[in-house]
Amino acid sequence: MRGFLNRVRLLLPLMIAIVPALVHPAGRFITLASTTSTQNSGLFDYLLPAFTRKTGIEVRVIAVGTGQALRLAANGDADVLLVHDKAGEMRFMSDGHGVNRREFMYNDYVIVGPASDPAAVRGLTDAGAAFRRIAAAGANFASRGDDSGTNREELRLWETAGIDTKSATGGWYKEVGAGMGATLNTAVGLQAYTLTDRATWATFRNRGNLELLVDGDPRLFNQYAVIEINPALHPAVKVEEARQFADWLVSAEGQALIGSFTVDGQALFFPNAATPAY
Repeated sequence: MRGFLNRVRLLLPLMIAIVPALVHPAGRFITLASTTSTQNSGLFDYLLPAFTRKTGIEVRVIAVGTGQALRLAANGDADVLLVHDKAGEMRFMSDGHGVNRREFMYNDYVIVGPASDPAAVRGLTDAGAAFRRIAAAGANFASRGDDSGTNREELRLWETAGIDTKSATGGWYKEVGAGMGATLNTAVGLQAYTLTDRATWATFRNRGNLELLVDGDPRLFNQYAVIEINPALHPAVKVEEARQFADWLVSAEGQALIGSFTVDGQALFFPNAATPAY
């Protein structure tokens, strides 16, 4: 009996190590194609470890502009998609690449610019009016120009304002062709206005004399959605793991974590998974 107990004592640490591996097999992961705003804000560093602890599934993030994320997913190079351009998402769905699109959090866009405010937009709550003043003043405007969700929203705002930015390209309208951080850096250097999501602005540290000048327009609402990739078109997709991740984001646990994420005491994303799926 004593020998048996000694063997149990020797084997117990090994058994303790093996059981979690049986529950959460090693090496399980999904590839998430996502926007740069969620990555750069620190949200994923806050959220994803909790999901991995719960499920044993690692989430490997490819953070790019929404347009590129949609193209990656359409090529089958991701298991799940997290983006913020409803028009593009609906095309993605109608083309059959996605299943089970669910809206789960939001924030907003803001217009920032030099403290001197040459276009006199400070305090406006009408983004179209602000854009018309910027164009009329010929004040520098830095556009991401990268087909991101932010860039797509910016172009829609210019169109709604009745401004043809193509004719101004190379003049006051500067296309950076880069992410939000690089565009903000360019705006600092050129003393330019730009459109940015609030989360990136809140975490951007090289502001120079840029200030937040325009916000509060309902058109600046910024909705995020999670979309699982259709295995009928892309059979290599990790269907079960992707579904677990999407389900977790809209669950009470995921929503509570999103709502509790702050930077310098400021909430950057707001959970709204009660919104109907499309």
